[in-house]
Parts: sequence; C-alpha cells; structure tokens
Amino acid sequence: MSSLNDDIAEMHQLMGIVHNVDVGLVVLDREYRIKTWNHFMWNHSGISPFSLNDKNLFEEFPELPTLWLKKKLDTVFLLNNRSFSSWQQRPYIFRFHSYNPITGRTDTMYQNMTIFPLTGISGAVEHVCLMLYDATDAAMDEVALQSANEELDRLGRTDGLTGLLNRRAWENQLQSEFKRFPRSQKVSTLVMFDIDHFKKVNDTYGHQAGDEVIRATSALLQDTKREIDIAGRYGGEEFCVILLDTDCQGGMIFAERLRKAIESVTVNYENLQINFCISLGVAEISKNIDSHTAWLEQADKALYQSKEGGRNRATLYTQA
Repeated sequence: MSSLNDDIAEMHQLMGIVHNVDVGLVVLDREYRIKTWNHFMWNHSGISPFSLNDKNLFEEFPELPTLWLKKKLDTVFLLNNRSFSSWQQRPYIFRFHSYNPITGRTDTMYQNMTIFPLTGISGAVEHVCLMLYDATDAAMDEVALQSANEELDRLGRTDGLTGLLNRRAWENQLQSEFKRFPRSQKVSTLVMFDIDHFKKVNDTYGHQAGDEVIRATSALLQDTKREIDIAGRYGGEEFCVILLDTDCQGGMIFAERLRKAIESVTVNYENLQINFCISLGVAEISKNIDSHTAWLEQADKALYQSKEGGRNRATLYTQA
C-alpha cells in the first residue's frame, strides 16, 4: 500500500512540476488533441486546460501556422526525433503578449520551441510534447545589437555632414559599377562637381556658413538625382554621383538641371544670404576605360575644363 501511495505522491509531484514550470507545455496525441495544457499556457492564453481537454489544437487556435506546425509534429511522430524552432526562424508560435514591466520593448512574446516524442508501453510514439520558451529578452537584445551594428555600418559609410555616402563607400560603389558594365553592357555616367570659390565662402562668412552651403548642395543633389543613382561626398566641397543606365547626353541633362537649381538657391545663415554656383565634369563609361579610377580621372578632367572655362558650367569629357 505504501508503494502505491509513493507512486501517487510522485505522480502528483510530477504533475505539479509540469503545470508550474515557467515553460509552456502542450501534449498532443496523433489527432492533435490536447492532453496537457499547463499553467504557463493557461496564464498567457487566458484559456483553461479544462476547456481544452481532448480538443483539436488547430480547431481551437486557427491562427496557428497550421501547415508548418503540422509538418513539424508529423515528422516527430514519424521519425521519433526531436524538432526545434527558434524565434529567428519564426518569431512566435502562439501569439502571446509579452509582460515585461521593466523594459517593455515589445508587446509580443518571442518564442523558441522544442517538440519531442512521447512513447507508449509498446515503444511507439503515441504523443508529442510541445515546449515553448519565452525568448523575448534574448530576442530583444539581439535585435538591439543588430540595430546597433547596422547603425555603426551606416555611420561607417555615411558622411556626417551631408548624409551622403562618404568617399570610401562611394568609391566601392563606383568600382562595383565598373565591374558590372562588361557583363550588363548598360552604360552609366559619372558626374563630378565642386562648389566654385568655396574657400572664399569660408573666408567671408565662416566655416559654419560653409557647412550650410555644403548641406544645401547635398539636399539639392538628393532632390535632383533618381533613387537608383549613387551620390557621395568625395571630399571637402567636392561631390560625385553615378547615374545608372544613363548615357552622356542624359548625364549632361542632369548636370545642367543640378547646376541651375544650385545657381538659383540662396542659403540663409543667421543674417547672411549666400549665393553660390558649381562646376561639373561628366564622363560616360566605355570599353576603353581600364579601371574605375581611370573613369574617375576622366570626370575630373572634364571638371577641370569647366573651371578653366569660367566656372558655373558642365563639361562632357571627350577623348583628345
């Protein structure tokens, strides 16, 4: 009799652990009928185990990823092996609220899941146990870390004053476009320009006023270019933009549009009104160019011709 009492006590102890452990436990039979629904699942779903006993999981929770979850459950039944799913693969299985009064970084509980087989006396898998782990804190930490890394990467590629690509990042894009050309045979055009007499702007109005001029130039460049075009601050008052799938005629049209826009703008800084202009050089990629730096040099030569020709103009590079 004492042995029976010990077995009963052990069973009650085990059931107490199952229901009170801080992990979701759901036991299903081969027809996906719910045999165990512990307190974790009760607390987070608001549905008691008594109302779910012997009910079909997917009929009671139609919002579950039915096909995906059934496939995982059936694999465990068939192969008698565990199956896993992390929040990175699927953020959650059951849409539970996340109750974290300290951080409150998300309303949804991120979940890891393990499904393992439960064999009967015959050795066949008669039930499976689905275990859900609250992975919200770990998920939020990783999301925050990923976001921080992305921001660091963005800062490493971006010019702080203008928000354009910095010189290194832009040159990497130029090199990629140069390598793409032999395969695609789609021409692109490079436009290089700088602000005329920028030193005079700094000397006359001060460096902070000069920064405002650079920011205004960047904003007009962003407004004038297409979304697919790749713009960067090459250094100081010098800028570059790669006009993708654009020939030299299109490049000159863009250059003139940008030149006129900048010529007509007035930068207001404190009580100052600053007008300025730019000079541009335009060079279309061709089979005769043997490197991305040679392409850049052609645009730079055209820019120099604009400077020599009186500034506030665009010049197309032509082979001598």
